[in-house]
Amino acid sequence: METNILSKLFLPLALFIIMLGMGLNLTPKDFKRVFVYPKAALLGLVNQMIILPLIGFGLAVALKLPPELAVGLMILAACPGGATSNLITNLSKGDVALSITLTAISSFITVLTIPFIANFSLWYFMSESEAISLPVLKTIGQVVIITIVPVSLGMVINKFKPNLCLKVDKTMKIFSALFLVIIILGSVLSNRENLLESFALVGIATLILNLSTYAIGYGSSKLFRLDERQTRTVAIESGIQNATLGIAITTVIMGNAQMAISPAIYGLIMLFTAAIIIFYSNVSEKLSSVKNAATVK
Repeated sequence: METNILSKLFLPLALFIIMLGMGLNLTPKDFKRVFVYPKAALLGLVNQMIILPLIGFGLAVALKLPPELAVGLMILAACPGGATSNLITNLSKGDVALSITLTAISSFITVLTIPFIANFSLWYFMSESEAISLPVLKTIGQVVIITIVPVSLGMVINKFKPNLCLKVDKTMKIFSALFLVIIILGSVLSNRENLLESFALVGIATLILNLSTYAIGYGSSKLFRLDERQTRTVAIESGIQNATLGIAITTVIMGNAQMAISPAIYGLIMLFTAAIIIFYSNVSEKLSSVKNAATVK
């Protein structure tokens, strides 16, 4: 599939706006907050930066995914949570401050880890069919441009124009969510001739990856005795990935639209499972409030 207007123009622009919107909500204290929640922050980062890529690799090998889909799944697994995880955490009554901290730190760490995971994936899954690799320093620079630059710009605006950020916060969140849906659907539709076959191949892998990382995030948080709001947040940060960034890396940087199928399908599945989590969390909160009120009486 040739690179079209989606990946040439709209995708970089949409990703820039999404990452800018995330930066508008960040301040230096969001990075310092890791010392306020050391156990929760470390657990969330380990789940997202180490456990998730390992599960993605295991699924790609076990299910014998075609090389392009396997690489796409690994790129997705290497991506941070993004602004979507912050929104879902908020709607799920989680710890938004912790979510923002995890997203901020992981977004900066993945600038370094994504190129190496991408190159390993290309070497492992495509070495026999197509010997290609990514120049690490150049790839780091490209990832910085599409992620760190807009985030940093947003943080600068937040520092000098905090009132403006408060005014546009809701609008930016709406646009970010809208762009996410458009990009995912656009990527799926641009590969529609292979959609059914690809969905059958990678759909089960992405569903297992999504559900297992939710479960590991939740279970490990309970094991380390985090409170319910932090537990919910770590689970969401573990299972929600920046599918937009995954699609951008595979199509814009790597120039392979077929690889984008995996993050696109993950994004679709992620939205459905996130809706279930939001519904369940809100019902649980209401039931808990009713129970507490009855106990007081």
